[in-house]
Parts: sequence; structure tokens; C-alpha cells
Amino acid sequence: MSRNLAFIFSTLLVFTGTFSSAVAEDLKAKTVVLVHGAFADGSSWQKVIPLLERAGLKVIAVQNPLESLEGDVAVTKRAIRDAEAPVVLVGHSWGGVVITEAGDASKVKSLVYVAAYAPDAGQSLVDVASKYPAQESRKTYLKDEDGYLKISDDGISRYFAAGLPPDEQKLVAAVQGQLNVKATTTPVDHAAWRNKPSFMVVATQDQIISPDLQRDQVKSAKAEMVEVPSGHVAMLSHPSEVAALIVKAAQ
Repeated sequence: MSRNLAFIFSTLLVFTGTFSSAVAEDLKAKTVVLVHGAFADGSSWQKVIPLLERAGLKVIAVQNPLESLEGDVAVTKRAIRDAEAPVVLVGHSWGGVVITEAGDASKVKSLVYVAAYAPDAGQSLVDVASKYPAQESRKTYLKDEDGYLKISDDGISRYFAAGLPPDEQKLVAAVQGQLNVKATTTPVDHAAWRNKPSFMVVATQDQIISPDLQRDQVKSAKAEMVEVPSGHVAMLSHPSEVAALIVKAAQ
């Protein structure tokens, strides 16, 4: 049985009724703090949250303002401060940059990156992304006169939320948050993945963040990894697999 097939099988076991109580007994972490990415909000975790709670974990989904790296880190650290320890800190996309910086908090015992950036100390999102060919999806990014980025509705359906049903794509477009472009060039001061156990979901059909970039980060972080045949929003298209890896990080 391949690694991914074995993981999918274990996923099914985790989220079937009687097995959930057994999983809960093995949990070392108490709380999961979920950090959304750019062009999104906390509702992007709506399918994962019930699965984590069913497994016996408390969940906090932050609502980041997307104004700056410092601001998003501050919001995330307040959530960690208020959470029951130990904490699993999870980030999607831009949220990976945030958890890389915020993950040094003593309550955080493990990190989970979901189709996310994981920069090293001194690197920004732009520094990491610029090492790989620009994705076609970049052409659908729109910047307003104040320097805030969003993705066109067509870009959401074709690239960002590819693989979701049309009605779900419309919801993703409606709730998307705008990211201040200055945040993308702000480097992190340190990389939490260098000294904390890390787990990564690689979305093999991602058209926002290169799958090759994601795989290279797995190697750099020596992370435990699962690949899913998903577009960028893996937590919406493959919530069971994402939740199962988070539960594994909590164990």
C-alpha cells in the first residue's frame, strides 16, 4: 500500500464514529489554531473544523486583517495566548508565512502547512515564490489604488478554487479578503519549522503555489507530508485528508 493510500485509509478510520474516541485518547495537543490565507477568511476552514472537533480537539479559527505580516502575526499570537495548550498551529497559503513567524510561541508544539508558504528566516513570500516560474493565475490578480490585492471572480473559479462546485466557488469569491501587497515583501525574523515538528499538505494540482515549491519546502523542513490531488484550497476540496494530518500532528 502506498503512503498516500495508507493515509487515506487511516483518514477514513479517524472519522468513523467509534474510532474517534480512541483517537481522542491519543491526542497530546488540546487546541488547533487555524490561520487562513490571503483572499480568504476563517470560513475557509468550515469543513475541517467539525472533523477536528469530532476527533476531540478544540478549534480556534482566526480572522486576520491581511494588512501586514506584523498585524496577522499579532492576531494569531493572541489566539494562541487564549488557547488551551498544547497547540497545533495550522496555516493555509499566506497563513504559512504567518505561522512560520508566530509559531515560536511556547504553547505551539507542532505546525501544519496546507498548500502554504514556509519561508526561512530573512525571507518573504516574494523571496520564496520568485525562485519558481510565475503561475498563470497571477494574471487574474487585481491591485487597487491603495495597494490591496484580490483575485477576479474568473481567477477564483479557474485557479484559486479550482475543483470546487460552482456554488462553492461563488462563496469563496464573495468572502475573499484583500491582502496589502506590502505584506508579501516583509521577511520573517525566524522560521518556527526549524525547531518544531512540521507537517505539510502538498496540493498536487495547485495553480496558486507551485507544487514543486511545496515539495521542496517539505525537504527543507524535514516535514511529514501527504499529497492530495487538489487545487489550492485543499481544506475545502479534501477536508478529511487535511483534518487527518492535523490530528496526526496533535498526537
